[in-house]
Amino acid sequence: MRFLFEPGFFSNAPVQTAFVIGGVTAIVSAIVGVFTVVRGQSFAGHALTDVATTGGSGSFLLGISPLLGFIGAGVIGAGAMELAGVQRRRGRDVATGIVLGAATGLAALFLYLDTTRSATTGVTQQILFGSIFTVDPGTIPVVVVLSVVALALIGWMYRPLLLSSLSAELASARGVGVRRVSLLFMLTLAISVGLSSVAIGSVLSTALLIGPAATALRLTKNLRKAFVYACVLGVVATWLGILFAYDSYYWDPSSQGLPVSFFIVTIVFLCYLVSGLTIVRRVATRRVNLRATHVVEVV
Repeated sequence: MRFLFEPGFFSNAPVQTAFVIGGVTAIVSAIVGVFTVVRGQSFAGHALTDVATTGGSGSFLLGISPLLGFIGAGVIGAGAMELAGVQRRRGRDVATGIVLGAATGLAALFLYLDTTRSATTGVTQQILFGSIFTVDPGTIPVVVVLSVVALALIGWMYRPLLLSSLSAELASARGVGVRRVSLLFMLTLAISVGLSSVAIGSVLSTALLIGPAATALRLTKNLRKAFVYACVLGVVATWLGILFAYDSYYWDPSSQGLPVSFFIVTIVFLCYLVSGLTIVRRVATRRVNLRATHVVEVV
């Protein structure tokens, strides 16, 4: 196993911090991501990544924690998208697009100011693509508390959220406050995107939110199993990404290693690709069995 775990991997403090933050973030992203895919709000999740970019770049200008910027801007953006939209999908998409455009413009301005008014190098890289090895260990309690809040909200509104995700009309007929549930879910989605922005950057946070969830839903139609599969896939992809990024420092001593986000996104994509091949194989096998059964019956 020495070829896989380079010297000092388990005793390295930044690696330990990355493992905790990455693992917790992956679990929250997976659970929220399953509902995001079921509700067909992947576009909203993507839009919140640009909103998070605005918050992260703005927080650097103000000299505060990027996590607070990611979360704060995400919550404001999520509220704006939900309150400006309507119940129909088309209205939600229009509101999401408007917020996305405004957030992208502000992010461009803040990133420009970050690079021109600060001597700190790598600010844009850290905000857009993450730098989990440089996260302050003092961030762990904040990440854990926010994760607990997000999961508690999902657990508290699980039944009405599930019903409104499957059929908003049926949920409304049964007395569910669809707009209230939708708003609370958008706030939870904003927290999830903010947390994943710390791990792999605001631009790539959608991969950790959507990838494991979409893969899990390909593998099973059982929602509870999908939660488990998505959590396992997200955590494994994140931890393997951290491992490979750490090892990459030793691949070329003259380089600074490859980013964690690159490995995590690549692993997530490969898992999704393999899940598609698995489904194709299942369908092909089922067709062959049906044809064989039909031939036997004819004979």
